[in-house]
Amino acid sequence: MIVKPLAEGLAAVQAAAKKGPPPVHLWHPPFCGDIDMRIAKDGNWFHEGSPIGRMGLVKLFSSILRREGDEYFLVTPVEKVRIKVDDAPMLAVDFEAEGTGEQQVLRFFTKTEDEVVASTADPIRVVIGADGEPAPYVHIRAGLEALIDRKSFYRLIDLGVHHDHRGESWFGLWSDGCFFPVIPSLDLR
Repeated sequence: MIVKPLAEGLAAVQAAAKKGPPPVHLWHPPFCGDIDMRIAKDGNWFHEGSPIGRMGLVKLFSSILRREGDEYFLVTPVEKVRIKVDDAPMLAVDFEAEGTGEQQVLRFFTKTEDEVVASTADPIRVVIGADGEPAPYVHIRAGLEALIDRKSFYRLIDLGVHHDHRGESWFGLWSDGCFFPVIPSLDLR
């Protein structure tokens, strides 16, 4: 069962959501502790170890998610609770590409139906893990990122080009007039 004050706060959030995204950045309620909620790397949400199967509830929770440093919180006007996030709090499950070259625009879609164009404000970044595997992310909003799923990343790589970045040739992606480096060109050989 979800904490009672959180449930009451969610009712206010649902009412406000009809007018646009909740103004989480304006809410500064007291910290009420940890809640047994976790977002897995695959974008699935769990409460007390059980998957949250109602997508509407997951979308509502994702709309009140806030990042502070390396921690994540669900925030309502009356309560702030910490949750666990295995990797990124969102998962980009698809994208659309319009145009080509420097004019290309990449629009990403998350599992929770957020939508963003990769740009200076919402960049793509790739972290190469200790195992050599890339982990690609796109910024969604207010410090929240989405891990780009594998199938989408493979499709993105098909759109990649080599371009000068900080005096070196890099393989990367263009979107909204910005070049996002993925890997040094020399490392592809």
